[in-house]
Amino acid sequence: MTNLILAAIAALIVGIVIGVVVGRSGQGTTLRQRRAEQQIEELRSEYTRYQAQVNEHFMESSHLLRRFNDAYRDVNQHMARGANRLCNDEEWMEELAQETSRKRLEEVSDDGVEPPRDYAPKTDPDASGTLAEGFGLPKKEKA
Repeated sequence: MTNLILAAIAALIVGIVIGVVVGRSGQGTTLRQRRAEQQIEELRSEYTRYQAQVNEHFMESSHLLRRFNDAYRDVNQHMARGANRLCNDEEWMEELAQETSRKRLEEVSDDGVEPPRDYAPKTDPDASGTLAEGFGLPKKEKA
């Protein structure tokens, strides 16, 4: 009987040890999962804050650019009204208009890039252009 009691106590102790080991190993994975979920939540909140900052930056940039364009338009209109009021010379007004259109064209081409052409410029003024009917065809010899 004592052997039976000792075996039962030994089995109880072994069971408790196995239970503790299994319980702690299960808690380790749970703790890792909790930490991973917490890190994910932190990253999400950080990403949300970043998106808000980017949106705020571009909204402010848009507002500032709109104010800049309005100020530029106001100055341009002021200069045009002043020129109309103060200058009666028609030649000068035509020259001013041409200069303004020339500056607009220069602003477009300041970056060194020309818009694409749908033709090739002539290298020789007497040559036929690329849109001529006979361009690139061999010339027939006259007999």
